[in-house]
Amino acid sequence: MKKAIFLVIGLVLAIAARAYAFDNHDFQVWNTDSEEVKLNKNSKLLFEQEFRWGDNASRFYYQHYDIGYQYSLNKYFSLGGGFRYIKEKKSQGNQLSRFRDESDPYFASFMNYELYNWKLADRVRIEYRYYDYQVNSWRFRNKFDIKSPWKFTRFKIQPLIADEIFFRFNGIDLNENRLYAGFAFALTKNLSGEITYLWKTNKSVNTCVWTDTNVMSAKLKLAF
Repeated sequence: MKKAIFLVIGLVLAIAARAYAFDNHDFQVWNTDSEEVKLNKNSKLLFEQEFRWGDNASRFYYQHYDIGYQYSLNKYFSLGGGFRYIKEKKSQGNQLSRFRDESDPYFASFMNYELYNWKLADRVRIEYRYYDYQVNSWRFRNKFDIKSPWKFTRFKIQPLIADEIFFRFNGIDLNENRLYAGFAFALTKNLSGEITYLWKTNKSVNTCVWTDTNVMSAKLKLAF
């Protein structure tokens, strides 16, 4: 009887432990809120915070806070930089750790232009990732956005697609890709947003196995 009880308890604990790790094809919800403060004709301050829920959107596991600066060289090109502070629960076997800290100073360049009224944007970002629990590293990110020339309703609903690739400098390795599809909208003159479906693929460092994540992402931006 005692062996049976211990066996049942062990199975319950094992199931509970597996529930903390995110399976392949996990569904997640991400919420991003940002603010832009225009300093003058060519420069602005950028603020952002983001929260993520995983394990079929049932567990809060990630948050970041970002402050940045952007300077426009002309109507097409901008340069900027900033600092991002991240708290994230990492997978440890079949469980999630406590919140771990990450600090990312970064440099970014932006290019915006139009082609037959299609709005095209390209962002290049280089980050130095500083951890308190593992080896620091550099990362390269490149995101390319396309917005259609069509806008619908008084909220200016505008279809969009985007793709972002991630390269880890330690070994020069493509280890993540994010594909977006959705729409942008404008609620007021100063308040806009995006709702997208995001398909994220990650490659494991140890096993080189790719896993998928399905994300519903909602963003709001307040500009002054």
